[in-house]
Amino acid sequence: MSIRKVVFVPGEYYHIYNRGNSKQVIFHDKQDYNRFLALLYAVNSKQNIIFRLVFNDMYKFDRGERFVSIGGYCLMPNHFHLLLTETEDGSISKFMQKLTTAYSMYYNEKYARTGSLFEGKFKSEHADNDRYLKYLFSYIHLNPVKMIDKNWKTDGIKNKQKVLEFLRNYQYSSYLDYLGINRFENAILNREAFPDYFPNKNEFTKEIFEWLSFNDED
Repeated sequence: MSIRKVVFVPGEYYHIYNRGNSKQVIFHDKQDYNRFLALLYAVNSKQNIIFRLVFNDMYKFDRGERFVSIGGYCLMPNHFHLLLTETEDGSISKFMQKLTTAYSMYYNEKYARTGSLFEGKFKSEHADNDRYLKYLFSYIHLNPVKMIDKNWKTDGIKNKQKVLEFLRNYQYSSYLDYLGINRFENAILNREAFPDYFPNKNEFTKEIFEWLSFNDED
């Protein structure tokens, strides 16, 4: 049995990620993405929940005590990224077990499959300093850029406005929440549990733009 290298501590911050088994796609359509997003909210509860899966109603559920606070997330076709801090010892692991189990049950039933959906245990990195933690907000939210320009980090970006427009229309990350867009998914985040790096959308957009420009020629 493998031992997890990162030890989770309440009040510390962690980048959590995992992908489909053998890199398989785990989100095929809008319903899949929306189910996982709704589960991010609904299973973040110490209560046992019986799902009546009317999508919008899931965000109105009174969860009581949460397992974790979520500072950011991004879903990609074959993997996901989360930025978490736990409320008490062991709660990240409990949350992730509930999340991946609930989604796997949904996925396996929908696509008539069996077996493990995810590639082993979820992966984790400790954001053990302020600089790295702030960077993770950009790293997570810029993940979708590779869908339209897979080499952007090495080659740079010619049309930044096009990329920003793409990110603004990408529904499956918390990017829109940091832009102040009003939507059901706002309820997933617990931003007050994280440093206030971006007190307004202009500060957030400035940070994103700077990362998009890091490879520009002088």
